[in-house]
Amino acid sequence: MRAYAACLAIWLPAQALALSPAAQEFMTITKELEPVQCEKRRLRREIAMAHAERREADARALRKKFEALDKDPKTAKLEKRLAELQPQVSRSRDPDDLMEISKQQRDAFYRCD
Repeated sequence: MRAYAACLAIWLPAQALALSPAAQEFMTITKELEPVQCEKRRLRREIAMAHAERREADARALRKKFEALDKDPKTAKLEKRLAELQPQVSRSRDPDDLMEISKQQRDAFYRCD
């Protein structure tokens, strides 16, 4: 069991180092933006429900909250950097890059709900 744990401890950091620098930065920024993305997803659902239930005043208030999240300078800066990194990551020759990013995004999706 100790040998397995030692191998795992060596393998995991090596796996993280196998990612390209762009993928590592992309994943770091994505992790930092996760709470904001969760809140945006929640607000989108609430806006859709408000429209479906014809609660326009609630929908307007929720849209204002959503816009406030978009206008936050720190969030906007990080999202802009993600947009710049996305083409680099999508053209990456390292197959592990996209697999790890996809796994991180799936995990984040399920943590939000």
